[in-house]
Amino acid sequence: MAAKYPLSEEELLCTVCCDIFRDPVVLLCSHSVCRTCLQQFWKTKGFRECPVCRRRSARSEPPCNLVLKNVCEAFLESRSQRSSAGSEGVCSLHNEKLKLFCLDDQQPVCLVCHLSKSHKNHNCCPIDEAVTDCKTKLQTALEPLQKNLKVLEEAKRDYDQTAAHIKTQTQHTERQIKQEFEKLHQFLRDEEAVRIAALKEEEEQKSQMMRRKIEEMNEEISSISNTIRNIEKEMEAGDIQFLQFYIFRVQHSPKHPEKTSGALINVAKHLSNLKFRVWEKMQEIIQYTPVTLDPNTAHPDLHLSDDLTAVEKRDQRSSVPDNPERFDEYSCVLGSEFFNSGKHCWDVQIGDSDYWTLGLIPESVTRKGNSFIDLLWGVSYSKSDDEYWTLFPGQSEQSFIPKEKLQRVRVQLDWDRGKLTFTDLLTNKHLHTIKHTFTERVLPLFSIVSVYPLKILPVKTSVTVKQHIFIINTQTDQQHHS
Repeated sequence: MAAKYPLSEEELLCTVCCDIFRDPVVLLCSHSVCRTCLQQFWKTKGFRECPVCRRRSARSEPPCNLVLKNVCEAFLESRSQRSSAGSEGVCSLHNEKLKLFCLDDQQPVCLVCHLSKSHKNHNCCPIDEAVTDCKTKLQTALEPLQKNLKVLEEAKRDYDQTAAHIKTQTQHTERQIKQEFEKLHQFLRDEEAVRIAALKEEEEQKSQMMRRKIEEMNEEISSISNTIRNIEKEMEAGDIQFLQFYIFRVQHSPKHPEKTSGALINVAKHLSNLKFRVWEKMQEIIQYTPVTLDPNTAHPDLHLSDDLTAVEKRDQRSSVPDNPERFDEYSCVLGSEFFNSGKHCWDVQIGDSDYWTLGLIPESVTRKGNSFIDLLWGVSYSKSDDEYWTLFPGQSEQSFIPKEKLQRVRVQLDWDRGKLTFTDLLTNKHLHTIKHTFTERVLPLFSIVSVYPLKILPVKTSVTVKQHIFIINTQTDQQHHS
């Protein structure tokens, strides 16, 4: 091998690219350089010189160093063969089979390598043992990766489901928005038609009146015209005849026509505060509900009404994402807005529901599992036990018996004073009051295990105009009683 390759690998490196010579050329100074490297060097410099000794070169096309080229090509081919042999289980240095694995250097070696200075004091083991150990280690390392992959795939499925649900929510909500606005548009179209009809009716009435006045005036004009012609003839008659005619005309002189009041269209009646009057009338078709439900928190077994004011339990589970806000164990749903101050009140139609719960939970409570029950303020009913009871954090359940089965319940929250009161709305009888110092935002909670829905009732609204200020009042039945 030494006779075949008299030059070492370092001597086969080009001084410009520092790699094995490729198509080397020889200069007059006897230095060799890759042809491409030399051309690029000269182009950069702007003149021809040797990259090694900086001697000027007279030739623009130096001859090829054929001997060096052959040696380099043979060296590259030999290195490729040695690399190929090593990959096939044969030592590239000693041409022996790789039977051992050096644990210190983490590489396969042959028996000759094991006895050489490079690996003499290293720990080695048979190849098959090393393979077994490495596979065991890889398998151990593979298990958490497989678990992580499974978690990521499940998370991706959740993301895919969430993305699809977002699109479904958008389409459904868009349809509902269009339907609600169509109701408003139809109301406005109907109101417009009524008001235009009233204008046309007034126009017809007053036009008929003016037509009668004009006809009467035409008749009077015709009569006076005839009288004028007769007077002109009589003025040509004899004296006695003229005086007789004059006395008759003085006694029957025509009256002057009177001006007609209220003849014009009452524009103010039709246009005065038109938008406000229409909006005021619109209260008849518009309802206000103090609490609405948040569908993103609803358990998959629950179904919410389109206006988000009623909830019922159905046997067919909804295909909704398991997002963090959603209950996954108990059939619960939360209100869409939190409370952190002030007084609030909402009425709930219970009807024939078999099992229900009304109350509040802190906004920060997790909705997964059943841990939220320990932080719930409220009242519950179970038809199977025929029992009502109160729920309060840190205390055991307390039962109570109303005079009649509850059909409507009023929930009143005074956040600042720390009072949560429940009242039988039909009898106006107090049921229970929970006292607690609230320190964080709370959300209304509704739970139902029944096909009979819980429904949040709308409150009455009124519009009051006073001193150029109009006030919108929301009134409950209790406020009317008081």
